[in-house]
Amino acid sequence: MLIKPDGSILGMNGMLPYFQVLPFAKYLFQNFIFSGISLLIVNGLSNLIAAVLILKNKKIGHILGFVFGITLMLWICIQFVIFPQNFMSQSYFIFGLLQFISGYVCFVFYCQKTFAEKYNDEFYKSNFKNIGSDKKSLVVYFSRMGYTKKIAYEKADETGSEILELETTEMTKDTLGFWWCGRFGMHAWGMNLKPYAEKANLEQREKVIIVTPIWVFSICGPIRQFCIENKGKIKRVEYILNHFNPGKFFNFANEMDEKLDVKHEKLTSICTQLSKQIFTRIEK
Repeated sequence: MLIKPDGSILGMNGMLPYFQVLPFAKYLFQNFIFSGISLLIVNGLSNLIAAVLILKNKKIGHILGFVFGITLMLWICIQFVIFPQNFMSQSYFIFGLLQFISGYVCFVFYCQKTFAEKYNDEFYKSNFKNIGSDKKSLVVYFSRMGYTKKIAYEKADETGSEILELETTEMTKDTLGFWWCGRFGMHAWGMNLKPYAEKANLEQREKVIIVTPIWVFSICGPIRQFCIENKGKIKRVEYILNHFNPGKFFNFANEMDEKLDVKHEKLTSICTQLSKQIFTRIEK
């Protein structure tokens, strides 16, 4: 566009009349120079800046990555209005959509990674001093990325309960673990658990607080398996559900009640998005 302003190199010279019906066409669209400079700034330099920031692991780079995907789609929407349908515009719109999706996924993973780095093992050891003061109470949880772990530790510290993290033999960590866990959530399957009975010591517990993430609108696999294996062994129970989507999910309490053969005393539903707790609902 800049080397040959008439667009002949790209075979676009036939499209110039479509630009000349736009406002200020007399000054801006007698050739493709203005359009070329605009494309270079909006879709060229902007994405290069975002790429550099992503390589430097800056949060703003991940945000710009999916924002510029939206920018590209909006640019192509303008082309849809002024141009006849053509393969190039459709291809670039699809490219912008893929950039938006991949950029947003990368941003989510960035938030998960920074959350895990902030709330590491040292943080939990030094900030929750009241855990374990009440031997009759137990908090049981499973956490893939650490969001549910933080909620479980806060509850255990508040109540003085001992705490038990369920561990599974399945793949749950990182990106592949995300997809693998989603498969278990979609099919409502349990997950094989590593031995936990001795530490749980359910016979001696007056109350158990179960903290579970929601996977694909289902109880997570490890907690599901825990409930199945301990039917009739728990005297009193409370549930805390941690989920991304802003629903109530109170129906899962009835499902866990059925598996455990006990009626829950309290249910709390917490919505966590991008490492931040958005709202908390308590069943009434």
